[in-house]
Amino acid sequence: MLRKFTALLLLICTITISAQKNKSTQLDRPKLVVGLVVDQMRWDYLYRYYEKYGNDGFKRLLNQGYSLNNVHINYIPTYTAIGHTTIYTGSVPAIHGIAGNDWFDKTTGKNVYCTADDTVKGVGTTSSKVGNHSPRNLWSTTITDELLLATNFKAKVVGVSLKDRASILPAGHNPTGAYWFDDTTGDFVTSSYYRNELPKWVTDYNNQKIGENLVKSGWNTLLPIAQYTESSPDNSPWEGLQGKSKTPTFPYSNLAAEYQVSKGDIRSTPFGNTLTLGLAKASIKGEQLGADAVTDFLAINLASPDYAGHKFGPNSIEVQDVYLRLDQDLAEFFKYLDQTVGKDQYTVFLSADHGGAHAKGFMDEHKMPTGFYGEDNKEFNEMLKNQFKVDRLITKITNNQVYLDEKLMAEQKLDAEQVKQFLIDILNKDTSVLFAVDMKKAGSSSVPEPIRTRIVNGYNWQRSGDIQVIYHDSWLPTYSKLGTTHGSWNSYDSHIPLIFMGWGIKPGESNKEYSMTDIAPTLSALLKIQFPSGNIGNPIVEVIEK
Repeated sequence: MLRKFTALLLLICTITISAQKNKSTQLDRPKLVVGLVVDQMRWDYLYRYYEKYGNDGFKRLLNQGYSLNNVHINYIPTYTAIGHTTIYTGSVPAIHGIAGNDWFDKTTGKNVYCTADDTVKGVGTTSSKVGNHSPRNLWSTTITDELLLATNFKAKVVGVSLKDRASILPAGHNPTGAYWFDDTTGDFVTSSYYRNELPKWVTDYNNQKIGENLVKSGWNTLLPIAQYTESSPDNSPWEGLQGKSKTPTFPYSNLAAEYQVSKGDIRSTPFGNTLTLGLAKASIKGEQLGADAVTDFLAINLASPDYAGHKFGPNSIEVQDVYLRLDQDLAEFFKYLDQTVGKDQYTVFLSADHGGAHAKGFMDEHKMPTGFYGEDNKEFNEMLKNQFKVDRLITKITNNQVYLDEKLMAEQKLDAEQVKQFLIDILNKDTSVLFAVDMKKAGSSSVPEPIRTRIVNGYNWQRSGDIQVIYHDSWLPTYSKLGTTHGSWNSYDSHIPLIFMGWGIKPGESNKEYSMTDIAPTLSALLKIQFPSGNIGNPIVEVIEK
């Protein structure tokens, strides 16, 4: 009896030691990480339309995942290119170099688009404007770069979006591929930075003419229009027009005919999301993402909510319908992931690059503070000329930043600090301006937090302007007389959703304060890989299952 007991004890010890040994030598990771960044998704959209969502899209994320309810963008300006870059680098414009969708280059006197690159050519397109793009303006590594480095480039990384910048910047410097939409053809394309011809799976997807099929019946509401009680009445006066429609009202019956003339019209409809997620599915099959022991990464941007938001404004029935249909698309996409990768084998996160302000007309109607502001180079230059006897001291106003001509001031022996302060004093007397700040001195200014830190984080001394202008709450630029825009520090632009779900994630929610820069290091901690090179964020440890 004693011998049997001893033998059993030895067997248990052997199994235990073996299990501990295997645990220490085998690294667990998900088969696939999927990043879903919804363009212009305000945090409140999760709950404003909650009762109209199904159970398998946004509600699946909320019920099975871990939702962070108090995540903010920690820099300004809150624009698309910066948002996607910050999510994937854990860094800010001061460090990662993407200071806007575009910026002014003081050395050349020219505008720079964030991903424009004339050293490469388009692949799948004859348009240089569409195709000549790369991530070369990005200074920091991304979480996708770090996954490639950690696996000695065995991992596969793919970025997909309607927007070039929202595919290129998340995919990093050396991905398997990055693909974006060509308005001239309705195809997804890439550039010679990545490859010299489109993969067969992309060509096959393009050849199906899915965009044409999606719009053939026009665009009507998913539910009876009377059920859209969370939105303003159809045909509200502050809404823009879809295509050649005479009024912003459902149904948009001419969408198919308009698409034949302008493929880009699909961008501001819910079908742009469907088209993008279709390409994402094709990439999973075509590149065999999540099919082996090495973790892969699929970075998806869903851009249609941004185009719809800009055109119609957040309180429109059109925007609500985009989200209700996106909810269905996400449910179908998660089902596809369950079937191909495995239900417990992938990790997904959903967030946004920025939010969006309510339309001025909507705010006026409901007696909320709002207004329009203008940024007139000519007017300000005339004031500076009268004071300093030199014309055109301002070279550019963009991203709510004023660029002064440093070379001209030096040639004319002007005191740059004196010129700058004179202009700041003028701006601070403007009724639309809350603060005008010398960007070099923002850290020691009397501007309250969190605005001060967000100015500092957003100031890239090589690419940003000299003066940052902060406008009053809900004031919009004059070019947004219909629909809306974004870019400010305020909660409607900076408060974003963040939900993790799947492998390695425990369900729950938190109201603790976090920043957009915390997303990348959380993924790094989950995958046990190095933080991106410019990372300033911290892992959100509470979401990771022990």
